Amino acid sequence: MLKLGILGLGEGRSTMSAALASNHYELVKICDANEEVCRQRAKEFDFPHYTTSYQEMLDDASIDVIAIYTPDHLHADHVKAALLHGKHVVCTKPFIDDLGRAKELLEVSRQSGKKVFVGQSSRFFEPYKRQRADYTEGIIGELMTVECHYNADHRWFLEKKWALEPSFKWLYGGLSHPVDFIRWYLPEIEEVMGYGMISANGKKAGLKNEDTMHFIFKSTDGRIARVSGAYTGPIQPAYRESEMSCVLRGTEGASQADYHELRYAVTTNTGEEKLITWGDAKMKHFFRFEGQSHHAGEYQNYLEYFAESIENDTVAYPDLKEGIGTIALLQAMDRALQTGLPVKINDILNEYELLRAELGL
Repeated sequence: MLKLGILGLGEGRSTMSAALASNHYELVKICDANEEVCRQRAKEFDFPHYTTSYQEMLDDASIDVIAIYTPDHLHADHVKAALLHGKHVVCTKPFIDDLGRAKELLEVSRQSGKKVFVGQSSRFFEPYKRQRADYTEGIIGELMTVECHYNADHRWFLEKKWALEPSFKWLYGGLSHPVDFIRWYLPEIEEVMGYGMISANGKKAGLKNEDTMHFIFKSTDGRIARVSGAYTGPIQPAYRESEMSCVLRGTEGASQADYHELRYAVTTNTGEEKLITWGDAKMKHFFRFEGQSHHAGEYQNYLEYFAESIENDTVAYPDLKEGIGTIALLQAMDRALQTGLPVKINDILNEYELLRAELGL
């Protein structure tokens, strides 16, 4: 059983629930800079072992894995420190916010011999797991294109002071989920183009960056994909459109996985049409707190997947390399928004002296 420490107890709340319910981990210590948050989590989970010192957690030789859920700009330093102290790492998405740290982290990871896993949680939601399994089995034939969206009524975010800062971008905080699906199925993206705008609601609130975006991607083999996102207006009823969907269109079939509804539809290569939903037991596994604001079941699924990779010495995807590649793609998308022009991923990588080969692209 792996000994786990958790850094950052906002999103880390889900990881506490996941770890305490898992047979693969023993939760040893939790950490947050805010001691009041530590006390809240300690009371909520009846788990008294907390600290406000990350160094104390790093120095605990019993801890095998550190799971990191801190603000994006701190990820690189926190991941590096964990690796240098001989810990395996789980880091929430987006992995880093500065590609200038990529080469350093690649080298530290190589020297440490420890594994890094990026917590792209949506891959571990039941409909997306089923969609991936069907795709791998060839049920829809050869993949032709991928279409994803993530639309949500997050007008309540506009009441948060930090959401109106120039550093806050829905591109990274929202679209990184469907963009990860694109890279999952078409990892060799060579070019992206897209447009975005600040909606009337966003302008009224004082939002500094785009809240409505559409992008097109081109893979090195010529296949294309699409991602869309809109975040500050009403959405359609869930029976008509899920907040987040991934559609795969193949030569012999097609499939669609939806979030939050635990809903999956597929037309197979035999012409059979299926609509699959999961009941209360699965719903309770994935959503354990108020509403659907935290999705601890996905975290438990990916923590256990990571544990198996450590035990079997296999790669847990997205790994550090794939996480860096996704950030390169997001930065290319960001540049496309600013310039209104297509952007080649190689141009972004070259600026940071990164090679596609060393990232597995």
